[in-house]
Amino acid sequence: MLLSNCQAVTLDKIPARPVAEFRRAVLRGVAQGARLSALFACEAGAIEGGGKKPGFRLFAVLAHGGMGTLTVLSAEVDESYPSLTPDCPQAHWFEREIAEQWGIKPEGHPWLKPIRFHNSYRAGARHGSQATPLPGVTDFFSVDGEEVHEVAVGPVHAGVIEPGHFRFQCHGENVLHLEISLGYQHRGVERALRNEPGLRTIHYMETLAGDSSIAHATAYCQAVEALAGVHVPARAQALRGIALELERLANHTGDLGALAGDVGFLPTASFCGRLRGEFLNLTALLCGNRFGRGLVRPGGVRFDLDAANLQTLRTRLRRALKDVTGAVELLWETPSVMARFEETGRLAPETCAQLGLVGVAARASGLVRDVRFEFPSGIFQFALIPVSTWQTGDVLARAFVRWLEIQRSAAFIEEQLEALPEGALKAAPGEVAPQALVVSLVEGWRGEICHMALTNTTGGLAHYKIIDPSFHNWMGLALALRGQQISDFPLCNKSFNLSYCGHDL
Repeated sequence: MLLSNCQAVTLDKIPARPVAEFRRAVLRGVAQGARLSALFACEAGAIEGGGKKPGFRLFAVLAHGGMGTLTVLSAEVDESYPSLTPDCPQAHWFEREIAEQWGIKPEGHPWLKPIRFHNSYRAGARHGSQATPLPGVTDFFSVDGEEVHEVAVGPVHAGVIEPGHFRFQCHGENVLHLEISLGYQHRGVERALRNEPGLRTIHYMETLAGDSSIAHATAYCQAVEALAGVHVPARAQALRGIALELERLANHTGDLGALAGDVGFLPTASFCGRLRGEFLNLTALLCGNRFGRGLVRPGGVRFDLDAANLQTLRTRLRRALKDVTGAVELLWETPSVMARFEETGRLAPETCAQLGLVGVAARASGLVRDVRFEFPSGIFQFALIPVSTWQTGDVLARAFVRWLEIQRSAAFIEEQLEALPEGALKAAPGEVAPQALVVSLVEGWRGEICHMALTNTTGGLAHYKIIDPSFHNWMGLALALRGQQISDFPLCNKSFNLSYCGHDL
């Protein structure tokens, strides 16, 4: 069925197809240019009248960026189904997740390993040889040969960084293959959301990935509002958009500073480290919290800007943008920096498309993938931000796309502050529709965030699916390292800057 972003429909409008037909439809859509935005399984009984119907339902969401529409498909499965991955690499990570969560085997999957290392949600099901898996304990890919060696990094890293394990197969300094093993941050958020929403639900959303608190909270609120038929006031929509772009400004600025630090260029590293804090402080000016927690709530926002704070925000934004401009332009003017950025960790656009990459990583290889442009919701239905792309697909491209987005996000905030609508901050609550479904997409600073809610007969959440952009993009980092020097890993890793906890949930 064709849907728009944040359009709720009843579940009976998405009938379960035979799995062979479901597979053909997904592959046909991807072959025609759609992207696999979500693929997951849930218990059939949980969404079909709340009974104990055996088996599972597969759901797939295909994003048609050129048309601005989403196709939602469903199929009934039991113990196994023919894997999509051999014909659709985008499904690779999703099918590993389905196998781990429910013990449903995608027959023919080439690399069926855990991605979060937790027990199956289905009683008695096992994933691989372990009934109780431990993070990182698995059969890693290996390469044999003269002068081939293995380098293991993490999961504990130096400095303040979340855990993740990287295993390199190298010939001398040349990386033949990088295997990424996560799961150390798994908290079981999706399972905790069953039968919600409640008072604690929004707090789960704001802490899915701390640096994307506003984006994830907005995706959740949009889903609930669509299910309840709530229309958010114009002023609240504008304030949400301002907060979302401040989140983008802070993180892109911090990333450019960190990239400078990875090549030992201290002027930009020092300035951007400070300036990231300036943008975080602007978010705190808006709502009292530097990460935007407590601002976005179903129906609207909790905080407003009075005339004095509005003018202060505008003044400090301009000053911070001026300082960021001076710091970042030093990168492009410094030959030693450019020599390290250019041709490092290059990804071809064909590879990005095959893997289904999103966000900065995709746009740096020339792909026009931006929810604000393709599937606009909220304020972005009325205020266009141009899509920032580059063509070379290397570290330089991923850095330069960030710089383009900083400038365009700052201009957007200026425009919204200049013409901030009057009116209420929050709409009256509504009743969440029972046995309904909605897909909510938001362009977080890393890329597309997808929340998909399915409700039961009482309007509670029968199943809630969250796909952080990092879920799509970790394999992109692995392929960007192939053929590179192992010493390029920190630079490539930071140019993607993916989330461990956002992936692990």
